[in-house]
Amino acid sequence: MKIAYGDLIGGVSGDMFVAAFLDLGFPLNRLKAELKKIPTLSYKLEATKKSVCGIQATSFRVICPRREPGRSWKQIRALIQQSGLDPEIRKLGLKIFSRLAEAEGKIHGIAPDKVHFHEVGATDSIVDIMAAAIGCRELKIDSLYFSRIPLGRGIGRSEHGPLPFPGPATLELIKGLPVEWTSLEGETVTPTGAAVISALGVGFGDAPRMTIEHIGYGAGQKEFPDRPNLFRLITGTDGARCKQEEMLIMETNIDDMNPEFYDYVLDRLFAAGARDVFLSAIQMKKNRPGIMLQVIAEPSDREKMAAILFRETSTIGVRYYPVHRLILKRASEKAQTRFGAVKVKIIEEPDGTKRATPEYDDLKRIAAKKNIPLKVLYDEVLKSVKKDSD
Repeated sequence: MKIAYGDLIGGVSGDMFVAAFLDLGFPLNRLKAELKKIPTLSYKLEATKKSVCGIQATSFRVICPRREPGRSWKQIRALIQQSGLDPEIRKLGLKIFSRLAEAEGKIHGIAPDKVHFHEVGATDSIVDIMAAAIGCRELKIDSLYFSRIPLGRGIGRSEHGPLPFPGPATLELIKGLPVEWTSLEGETVTPTGAAVISALGVGFGDAPRMTIEHIGYGAGQKEFPDRPNLFRLITGTDGARCKQEEMLIMETNIDDMNPEFYDYVLDRLFAAGARDVFLSAIQMKKNRPGIMLQVIAEPSDREKMAAILFRETSTIGVRYYPVHRLILKRASEKAQTRFGAVKVKIIEEPDGTKRATPEYDDLKRIAAKKNIPLKVLYDEVLKSVKKDSD
């Protein structure tokens, strides 16, 4: 399995992240061709070699012809959704921007959909974020890990006036992730960089076990007195066919809530990004029967999941703890049958063999529409998949 480790030597920004991909060998012309699939944006890309403390690195810049007004999250979401990019790239880009919208919304006390981005809504930030998503997809990286996050100090300027470093949006984005406070003056991690690593990272801290294959260096624009301002991206393999993720389990015991409410609570949690939600019958104190509600979520979603649990259930406390999980490789395809196209999940087993699992929602919808037994359609899909693989 292909993995990557991002070493935040001098911090990270969106352009440093993209520069490291280019330094790894991802062709600039290929990046330009992919980015052209996003409509209406006007810019030029510049990638140059730069020596930082004697280390050859790549510097990346997005040059815009004029200063432009910010964009709303709604406008940016529509721009990405209307692009001709691969669906997986669009999904990654939307995930990063969604993290930004949630962070900005919390800081300003407004709903994410009402967020209006200033600096990160400009063309250069959109290009940086989508280029990061393109790089991850094109280099076929299965899992991304990052070092602890170095944070600088000081005061900077923004559309809202003077703001402290780290910026409020940056701190909100990396909440729950391991950081180290440094004596560096200035911004070491930008909101764009924080959004990228918090959305794409599956683990933070020590480097994972891996066989190193390639190393890329992305250079920042500033110079620091005690360290090179570099973001180092190391790619390699871990010899496993399973993807490893760092997740969070959140759980609470409930014995005083109308059981009809659980269906709605589960829907809200899944809609907010929970990976899985499940209920278990338990016997509580005073021999009262109860329910343990458990949520598997990304660490960065802890606050969001807790807010739903407190708002939508009768609980007064939530436990949480980190867990690791192994996931088999999977891909989504469409199987053509005489009843129509059905989404199929193709799962790769540890020994390299593959198995197909039709998506239940598609089966249910088509079976009802065609008035056929669901099992008949299920068997038809598997036959189609087997025929295509033979």
